[in-house]
This record gives sequence, structure tokens and C-alpha cells, in this order.
Amino acid sequence: MEVQLAKYEQIVKWIKDQIVSGDLTDGSKIKSENELVSMFHVSRQTVRHAISVLEQEGIVDRRRGSGTYIRIPIKIEKERTMRIALITTYVDEYIFPPIIEEVEKGLSRKGYTLQISFTNNAIEKERQILKNLLENDVVDGIIAEATKSGLPNPNLSLYRKIMQKGIPIIFINSYYRELKAPHVSLNDKKAGKMVTQYLLECGHRKIAGIFKADDGQGHLRYAGYVDALMDADIKVRGERIVWIDTEELRCMKEDAGRILKRLQGCTACVCYNDEVANKLAGICLEQGIAIPDELSIIGIDNSELAKLCEVPLTSAENQVRDLGGIAAREIMELIDEKEVYEDFELDTRIIVRKSVKMIHSL
Repeated sequence: MEVQLAKYEQIVKWIKDQIVSGDLTDGSKIKSENELVSMFHVSRQTVRHAISVLEQEGIVDRRRGSGTYIRIPIKIEKERTMRIALITTYVDEYIFPPIIEEVEKGLSRKGYTLQISFTNNAIEKERQILKNLLENDVVDGIIAEATKSGLPNPNLSLYRKIMQKGIPIIFINSYYRELKAPHVSLNDKKAGKMVTQYLLECGHRKIAGIFKADDGQGHLRYAGYVDALMDADIKVRGERIVWIDTEELRCMKEDAGRILKRLQGCTACVCYNDEVANKLAGICLEQGIAIPDELSIIGIDNSELAKLCEVPLTSAENQVRDLGGIAAREIMELIDEKEVYEDFELDTRIIVRKSVKMIHSL
């Protein structure tokens, strides 16, 4: 037989439910006494008793002449689902299969299953996935790759609502600086600097760059590129930089004229990642530009694309298997309410192949 809650308990439960759902957050003002009286068809004394209970529990703060406010977000314990959501931009291509494999391996050892979704790096798809997770409440934690992290994102409020429900989130590859959530990624700025330094060590001075504009990694890798040139007292020339977004990456071949115009006169090019480097290599080969004799190309990630490119690509390694394993371990520690003290940004090294010409060493 279901136990009927007392009237004041119904009000207490309703307010707690509003906090769990994210409709009430820390600092939110709750409905007035008159509104609660009308909603629950109770006396003013019953409402005051409910507010007093919440106040004793440290959940609300009454301010004379102003109203009653949520003081701290609370976490309502719920039965574990033993399921983790993994949200990535893509699933079955580039560096993602080994990341997913390592995440699944790490979670399965602890009895967790993986619920995989992908956004295609589209904020609309990301929003749909997050709303579904909020409405269904079927996971204990989320491992997510930020979508177009180099741009303002309208979905941050959904991430905050999820965290307010007590569901921990850890980001991989890219992340949102506005959210207080740990991340595991390549040290992107260091990678950008290292590949540029390698070209400098090979004697190149006129070094172009192609970077992603709509992903945070692109901004960080560009920052590393700039640091390396400035350390070598080489002027950073804006006309040698090509900025592309997700859609332009997919059709780089159609944009060959603009890209090659920017690279004109350069002996080498730093590419945002191996996918960009592979596409640039294809453009050059079609245009009769010899790699590396006429243009040296270097990528980042050391993916299968680097190995299989017609001219195998020199690339900075991205330890994606370590990344996936760390993310799995950290999300479980967050679920168990163990503190994650810092972000993890993995070091890199240069994997030398055949796409960079040695002009002379420094």
C-alpha cells in the first residue's frame, strides 16, 4: 500500500524534485507562499512548515522582504543504472575507434555498459542527445567530446542541468572552458608548437598553417604554432594561415585554389590534424606539387591516415588509447564521488615518416 505524504512533505518533495531536474538551481528564488498555497491547496502554515524543513536541511535560505532562495544544489541518491553515455563527434572513423575501444574495455571491467551517441560535430544533434539524457535519466555518468568547442555553444545550460542532477561529466579531446568539468586530451598547444619546431629544425622558415576555426583544438594548435615561430624570431604572417571549419574540411578539394594561394612561397605547412594533412597531400599531388621536395607537410594525431597516405605523413602522436583508458577510470571515480583534482593533457612526440624534407638543421 502506497504511503500518502503529508501536505508539507508533498511541498518539500516537489521543491527537491525541481532541484534535481535543474529547474531550480543554486540561488534560484522559489515560488511565494501565496503561490504554493494556491498550488497545493493548503494553509499558509503548512507552506511555512515545509519551508522550515527545507531550511533546516540547508536547502533554502529565507531573506526578509525578498523571498526564499535555493542555497545549495542537492543530490538525491538514486539507484545506479550501470550505464555510461559516450558522446563523440564521430564514431567509426579517424581516431575514434581506439578511443571507444579503450573506454568500453575500462568500463566493462567494472560492470558498466556503454551507450554511444555521435553528434557529427553539429550543435543541433548534440542538443537532441543531451535533452534525451535529461528526460530519460538512464545513465550514471557521461564521457563527452565537445561539439564545435571553438564557438559559443547554446547547449551549455543542458550540460549544467545534467551536472545539477548529480550526473558527472568528463570531456575528451575538446572541452568547454565555461563548464567546471575535468577533461582528458592531447596537450594541443604543445603539439602545435612541437610540429612547428620540428619543421624549423629541418631548416624551414616559410611555414604555413591550416587550422580548424570551430574547434578549440584548432585555436590551441595555432597558439603553439605561433609560439614556435616567435621563439625562432620569425614573423607570424596572417596570409600564410588557412582557417577552415567542419563543413569546409569535408570539401577541401573544392577549395584548393584558396588554400594553395595561401601556401604559395612556403616550403612547409603545419596541418591541424592528419585528416587535413591527408587532404592537402591529395590536393598537392593532383596539382603536381611534389611532397616533400616542393612542400613539406606535417600532421597531428599519428592516425592510420598518416600511415596510409600516398606519401606517409610525419605526425605528432596522440595517445588515444591512454586517453580512452584515463577517461573510463576518471568517470568511475567521479561516480564514486572521489575527487578528480586536475585535467589530463597528454604529452606527444614526433613520428617521422616521408612528408618532411630536411633542408638543413639548426
